[in-house]
Amino acid sequence: MRYSALAEGAKRAPPVMCVAACELFGGDRFAAFPTACALEMVHTASLIHDDLPCMDDDPSRRGQPSNHTIYGVDMAILAGDALFPLAFRHIVSNTPTSLVPETRLLRVIAEIARAVGSTGMAAGQFLDLEGGPNSIEFVQEKKFGEMGECSAVCGGFLAGAEDDDIERLRKYGRAVGVLYQVVDDLLEAKTRSDKDEKNKKRKGQSYVAFYGVEKAMEVAEDLRAKAKKELDGFQQYGEKVLPLYSFVDYAADRTFSNGD
Repeated sequence: MRYSALAEGAKRAPPVMCVAACELFGGDRFAAFPTACALEMVHTASLIHDDLPCMDDDPSRRGQPSNHTIYGVDMAILAGDALFPLAFRHIVSNTPTSLVPETRLLRVIAEIARAVGSTGMAAGQFLDLEGGPNSIEFVQEKKFGEMGECSAVCGGFLAGAEDDDIERLRKYGRAVGVLYQVVDDLLEAKTRSDKDEKNKKRKGQSYVAFYGVEKAMEVAEDLRAKAKKELDGFQQYGEKVLPLYSFVDYAADRTFSNGD
């Protein structure tokens, strides 16, 4: 559990979005920290399981051997299984009730459960394994968009954001979540050699593999614009919205910097 959750090289995208969204609506960052940590646990658990030989069959993660490569498939499954409930326990045990009413915590817990469940990330993984080529957009939105959406929305819930604002956060987070993965795929395509391409047998679908690099870059730019469009609805919050804007550019510019 520690090997994957505390790994160097992790981007910590879910915690960042959660804390930034909470502060956008006047919430205390200390109120968001337990949920932010829990979201990283949930994200890590999903990655451990995603890398398994029966799933995407990826031997590496974040520049290091995948969990199952080090500890075996059995221990990797258990590590992921243990991180999911630990996340919920961490929220309940460590969120100050003086800062966050219990009704808001219930919404946070329900949101995380929805995101990882049979209509969320699990559905995306199912179609990643069993779906045809026409399922690529649904797979990306569910496997990666759901985590981004959940992270942003949980921050809004903690701060008591209104329903209209929560809906904007949903669309923003979903776009950023998919954007992150599209850019990761582009970076991988840029650094992978022809030999690696032949030897790598990953089962997972990607925009780059399906559309090619040029089209995937267009998709990434569209996602950047879509995310920023949602943030335009938060202009009344002034500088508090800037971290969320910056996060979009950070996600995209990992590929588009230096004119590439």
